[in-house]
Amino acid sequence: MGKSTNAIRSVPTNIITGFLGVGKTTAILHLLKTKPAQQRWAVLINEFGEIGVDGGLLRGQYSEDNGVYVREVPGGCMCCTAGLPMQVGLNSLLTRSRPDRLLIEPTGLGHPQEVLQVLSDMYREVLSVQQVLTLVDARHLLDQRYTDNETFNQQIAIANIVIGNKSELYLPDDAERLQTYVQRNGRPSASVMFASNGQLDPSILDRKADLSVFASGQTESHHHHHEAHIPPVLEADKPLPANGYLKAENKGEGYCSVGWRFKADKIFHHDRLFSFLSGIEAMRMKAFFLTDKGMYGYNMASGSLTEIALQDCAESHIEIIDSTIDDDWENQLLQCLAE
Repeated sequence: MGKSTNAIRSVPTNIITGFLGVGKTTAILHLLKTKPAQQRWAVLINEFGEIGVDGGLLRGQYSEDNGVYVREVPGGCMCCTAGLPMQVGLNSLLTRSRPDRLLIEPTGLGHPQEVLQVLSDMYREVLSVQQVLTLVDARHLLDQRYTDNETFNQQIAIANIVIGNKSELYLPDDAERLQTYVQRNGRPSASVMFASNGQLDPSILDRKADLSVFASGQTESHHHHHEAHIPPVLEADKPLPANGYLKAENKGEGYCSVGWRFKADKIFHHDRLFSFLSGIEAMRMKAFFLTDKGMYGYNMASGSLTEIALQDCAESHIEIIDSTIDDDWENQLLQCLAE
């Protein structure tokens, strides 16, 4: 840590993790609503895709004037490259915000155990890690794509609290199935709670977590592999080409992402755009757009699309994550531009 951050001590910190589309960003938005007005909260977000969307969705509803500071880590798992992307992003965020609380959201395809390792090794005095929260959609426990996935199970294994999110959609046996799964695969002390639409009680953030298991040398080495190199900066920070938009792709953990970023003068026809987004067949889509009807954020998981109005949106971004990429998505997206 540099001199400017040496005075920062014991910042209450929570890791909020969970697989793709489980509602992590929505949960963070609800938690930010509970932030005491006089406090400064910082949010460090890891994006699997390289365009960057979650940070824009947060900034579209909360600004630094509201005491909310957001920093994104570029596409992939933030713990890779010896934790360097995470350290650079976190140091910058702490220096700028000097927060009363820090929330860290690893990508749904990231490895939270390595994130905890970096925090316990390098930030022991700077951060006070409180509860580690893992959001799970209990309906996915019937799907081997989740239960056989190493990352999904690691997210449960490191949690102090496992939260069965989207509980309003559960069938009668889903809640009990989650409790049994956590008993078998989670920490012995882990508790299970349930939430609807990511609405978490902020009081669950405050109990200090036991990080002794993550002390240096006690965790397994970093075995996972990413097919794409993590770029030093987000595509969102690069100059746009003359055509007014750029495309970026990433691969890893058996998934692909594709994203586009559009210059601010590229305005989208709202109704055509909504129709296109509603028809996307993919595991995950998130976006924010400047449209002829205003600024909107979009979130699609498990085939359900939501739209929210944004207060601010400097340009348009979209990321789609699935096992494969549809080459026609770009053409359909360009057809949504207003005349």
